[in-house]
Amino acid sequence: MLESDEDDDAQLARDAIDLEASLKDAEASPVVTLVDRILLQAMAVGASDIHVEPQQKGLRLRFRQDGVLQQYVEPLPSRLIPAVTSRFKILADLDIAERRQAQDGRIRRKYRDRVIDFRVNTLPSRFGEKVCLRLLDSGATQLGLDKLIDDPDALALVRELGSKPFGMILVTGPTGSGKSTTLYSLLAERNDPGINISTVEDPIEYTLPGITQCQVNRDKGFDFATALRAFMRQDPDVLLVGETRDLETAKTAIEAALTGHLVLSTLHANDAPSTIARLDEMGVEPFMVSASLIGIISQRLLRRVCSHCREPYRPKNGNWAASG
Repeated sequence: MLESDEDDDAQLARDAIDLEASLKDAEASPVVTLVDRILLQAMAVGASDIHVEPQQKGLRLRFRQDGVLQQYVEPLPSRLIPAVTSRFKILADLDIAERRQAQDGRIRRKYRDRVIDFRVNTLPSRFGEKVCLRLLDSGATQLGLDKLIDDPDALALVRELGSKPFGMILVTGPTGSGKSTTLYSLLAERNDPGINISTVEDPIEYTLPGITQCQVNRDKGFDFATALRAFMRQDPDVLLVGETRDLETAKTAIEAALTGHLVLSTLHANDAPSTIARLDEMGVEPFMVSASLIGIISQRLLRRVCSHCREPYRPKNGNWAASG
């Protein structure tokens, strides 16, 4: 990443409003306080997503925790729907007058010395605009592989793959299974002043110091494949492609892997064998896959149990299969 970009990110982090401090503002309106409290509570309970949903009988608020949506409070009065959704749109720098089109934005806040980004999407619905926020905690990229993978053998294998000088590694799993976090953790372990790392993402979820990060812009013709071809003229060592979505991206990534670069990417597939089938469906020649692909990491997130009331339990084979 360019030094000026890093300086800009550092300035944005310093300028981010502290969530807990904002609740102490005695002059804030009730709606402002309510929205700040929603953001704060979501961070406090470790939610990954916030759903603000206009319903016929009121405004429903739900948090996604450990993969499951849970209702935060009883539905709020319907009269609050316009004010609450408008407040979220103001924070995300969206057009509050536009209610017929979906919009995307971002909110940045501080929470206990951590900078949190809330990726915001609004969607027109029958009873008002639904607002969905994805929480992007920069601290998640600093977890390290040892915090993400409990099994020692699996951890050693993933680390071995990530240390290879060239080849392609694909991380697969359903949406929300932690693929991006795994990729960022792999990059963090490889990040060194002696190598050149570049990423192309849609969108950029976390800022990675010392790494060149590029945002896809399809309106300008800058897609994953275009970025990869540009990277190849930038003396790269390690490349990250946010998602392998089509044949052109897959072929370009494979060509990079075959010419002495380590390429990391994600692919939507239910398991490791399905990854090969998915590449075949795209039209990738089998010999290109066998020559470039050095590993597939298929993963799921498992719900955590309470550390106070948990009991020993030995799962049956069927339970393991149901978890992926």
